[in-house]
Amino acid sequence: MTSESPFIVFGYGSLIFKPPPHVIAQTPGFLKGYVRRFSQKSHDHRGTPESPGRVVTLVHKRDWDKISQSDAFPDEDTVWGVAYTIDPAYVAEVRDYLDYREKDGYTLETLDVYGVDANGKDTIIIHDAFCYVGRDDNPSFIGSEPLGDLSDRIWRSVGPSGPNKEYLYKLAEAVRELSPNSFDSHLFTLEDMVKRLDLGST
Repeated sequence: MTSESPFIVFGYGSLIFKPPPHVIAQTPGFLKGYVRRFSQKSHDHRGTPESPGRVVTLVHKRDWDKISQSDAFPDEDTVWGVAYTIDPAYVAEVRDYLDYREKDGYTLETLDVYGVDANGKDTIIIHDAFCYVGRDDNPSFIGSEPLGDLSDRIWRSVGPSGPNKEYLYKLAEAVRELSPNSFDSHLFTLEDMVKRLDLGST
């Protein structure tokens, strides 16, 4: 990033419903070739070191196909989120804020963000947006879990930032509001499963 380049960060998880500070523009868009999965342990926000919750990370589709063995949603390879442009006067402050917020196993990478043009075709709208990715070699990466086990874990887990299920519900609601085209089978299926656990507990 040069001194003239804007600092743009793409949020695909909690950043969608809890944006970073000092945002001067925000643009809904999507990534191609990735999946968003609840494959990251949360020891510090939606769980504890003794009983970690689960939060989302990005995984390249071809890598996920090798990891997951039997993904319930094999054809899903777009991830909707929001690209946030940060006020240039506060870039260092926001970088420090995000580095701390995403410290539990996330790595800063650059990715192209896509949108849909007037002709309905996918087109790159932002080159090299920054994005925090929990790579599969980080200690908090849990990989693929059966949806039943995963939904139960999310339903039961609580951390300093609140219940894990609250994170799931807020993320699902926020993704629905991004665009008429935004959809996430993994996310919405887990939302439905956890809500059924809520109903069963009353």
